[in-house]
Amino acid sequence: MKSRRTFLKNGVAITAGLSLAGTSCVGESEIQRERSTKPKAISTWNHGLSANEEAWKTLVDGGSALDAVETGVMVVEADPKSTSVGLGGLPDRDGNVTLDACIMDHLGNAGSVSFLQHIKHPISVARKVMEETPHVMLVGDGALKFALSKGFKKEQLLTEDSRDQWKKWKEESKYRPIINSENHDTIGMICQDSKGNLSGSCTTSGAAYKMYGRVGDSPVIGAGLFVDNDHGAAVATGMGELMLKTLGSFLVVELIRQGATAQEACEAAIQRIVDKLDYKSFQVGYLAMDKAGNTGAFAIHPGFNYAEMADGNNILIDSRSYSN
Repeated sequence: MKSRRTFLKNGVAITAGLSLAGTSCVGESEIQRERSTKPKAISTWNHGLSANEEAWKTLVDGGSALDAVETGVMVVEADPKSTSVGLGGLPDRDGNVTLDACIMDHLGNAGSVSFLQHIKHPISVARKVMEETPHVMLVGDGALKFALSKGFKKEQLLTEDSRDQWKKWKEESKYRPIINSENHDTIGMICQDSKGNLSGSCTTSGAAYKMYGRVGDSPVIGAGLFVDNDHGAAVATGMGELMLKTLGSFLVVELIRQGATAQEACEAAIQRIVDKLDYKSFQVGYLAMDKAGNTGAFAIHPGFNYAEMADGNNILIDSRSYSN
């Protein structure tokens, strides 16, 4: 079998398409990674600090990673000052706040909602989809109807501040969509509980001033989030179209499965974008955790950071990037 270093060096994972059939799976047969039993929470951007604090309350009491990733991101969804997630999210170019979210547990179950309006906590609706329907994703009016049937309340999500920013954008931009590195602050979260199980969540209001009906990577399993409890989990943030075209979160976890470290896998996924897509004007960041609790993060451009909480310590870390 190939060693992990050889596997990454020969470019199979970084520049060529994955050929899963016939590829030697390095993983745990050659790299014996100790299974972590210490709780840990990681989440994207500086609003991840408050999300981690809330998730930690669940983890430190022996609760599940699934509960932790839901309650953690709910803090950000409910924060009107976070203009890229939930309440107060910047609207599309017509003034509508539309939300996307997904959640995935350690058993491989997943739930998702996209183009959801009027519901402050799309992550909780996504969990209901996962646990109480035979489906993975509900969208638009169907997602709203389902949420209302489960007791969620309709709310006005466009705050006065976000409305003012939208009106200013209309004057200056003349309805041209703005897609850049400043307005992509999705929160993605990965937690590991005291049993060593991994779960993940991802929630966003999407690109500011997008076209009506646009959906990015955040609710798409394999693009914005992927969890394989035997090997690791990954979340993505940034320009969703780039992750959709490369299924970046799945790619990160698959590379971990094949022997890469979490850091190497994030770097390889960014390299895939750089090699294949027009990336220079856009930001993408990946955040990952392997089964042993090791983390990795990498972005196209400087500026991406993430919060990490372990042993009661919650810190903000600047990610490395492709362009320095």
